[in-house]
Amino acid sequence: MKKQLLKYANIEVPRYTSYPTAVQFHSAIDESQYRQWLGALSASEPVSLYVHIPFCEKMCWYCGCHTNVVNGYDRISAYVDDLLHEIELISKAGSGAIGPVTHLHFGGGSPSMLKPEDFDAIVAKLKANFSFAPNAEIAVEIDPRTVDQAKAERYAAIGVNRVSLGVQDFNEHVQLKINRIQPPEQVRQVKSWLQDAGIAAVNFDLIYGLPGQSLDDIAKSIEIALSMQPDRFAVFGYAHVPWFKKHQEMIKQEDLPDTQLRLAQADLVAELLVAAGYIRIGFDHYAKADDPLGQAMRQNRVRRNFQGYTDDNCDVLIGFGASSISALPDGYVQNDPHMGKWRQAVRAGNLPIVRGLALSDDDKFRGQAIMQILSLGFLDLAAHCQAAGRELAEFDDALAKLAPLEQDGLVKLDDNTVRVTAEGIRFSRNIAACFDVHWQRQENRHSLAV
Repeated sequence: MKKQLLKYANIEVPRYTSYPTAVQFHSAIDESQYRQWLGALSASEPVSLYVHIPFCEKMCWYCGCHTNVVNGYDRISAYVDDLLHEIELISKAGSGAIGPVTHLHFGGGSPSMLKPEDFDAIVAKLKANFSFAPNAEIAVEIDPRTVDQAKAERYAAIGVNRVSLGVQDFNEHVQLKINRIQPPEQVRQVKSWLQDAGIAAVNFDLIYGLPGQSLDDIAKSIEIALSMQPDRFAVFGYAHVPWFKKHQEMIKQEDLPDTQLRLAQADLVAELLVAAGYIRIGFDHYAKADDPLGQAMRQNRVRRNFQGYTDDNCDVLIGFGASSISALPDGYVQNDPHMGKWRQAVRAGNLPIVRGLALSDDDKFRGQAIMQILSLGFLDLAAHCQAAGRELAEFDDALAKLAPLEQDGLVKLDDNTVRVTAEGIRFSRNIAACFDVHWQRQENRHSLAV
């Protein structure tokens, strides 16, 4: 590792699951604007749906999600009832013009906290209110500690065809420090139940930068994970934000790897997974060559949305549940993250929007550039400007910011084309930030670049 690159790893930059990022959302975008955007959708335009389930059995101390720990099921049951009502509200707001659903994703929290009958009710309500494509992907994020064989079989019967298992790390001493104990045998058993039930597509989520985590721990986790042969990996760097998530105070700062070790961990993950035959997708995903995401990467069709890297080509994402974000061609909206206020709005027959952002032409222009760089690792500036009817000079600011990154070997600038180098992949977010006119370097706002 070149020492001059450490400065990039220590910069806090957005993850760019949207552009502009959620930091720019504001309260002037409300329910009426969302209804207008929904009403403008074409019935022929495919859409993705996202359902947020903000509940967990236990709090993992590394967690940065919007979630709650519950001791009983009553709160979850009430939430499901309100969620079913919200689905109807949004369906009617679209005036029947919301196109075929090609992707449905359950996130959280832990969607696997839901009882099978409640999960079934949500899917049934969505299918009753929206038209689903015959080959629609239905994906669920799973906490392996909350799934048994019967639940795995119900998922398959309901139509789930992809799952993501929250693995994080397989080393017990690391698991103890993050309050998430799940032996490798448990993960292996759950994966077996799912695949025996007919759910062939299984992803693993891993995290580096965890407390007490060494390079040997990373190697061991990857070795165990590879023995189970998941189709995809999402490998995230732990974001320590105790000022935002109070439970992270349970993790001691002195137990966390320093910047150089975090970089070495990220590099080791990439080295081991690529050596095992996985294709690198952007800066934090990996997929088998025959997986749809791997195929999309080879065909330059990978995209990035709120779930990370995807082969989903929809320009419309509709979110349900407290804190969920929806993305439409003309802007973003976010539901109220406060569960009581979200519930109150839904029960009153209102869409529970608290903030959002209307996209300007420049936002769309720069957002497309950022997403291509993050997803495909290159951008033809001249072609991008020509397609948008813009002048190449509009990227002068970005080129000026990219110049020092080129000197440090992170990008190559040639014939008005930006290419991310092998050295620069891990710093893709830094590169993307050069095109972001909203971002300003500021502490305690985003996670570290690596």
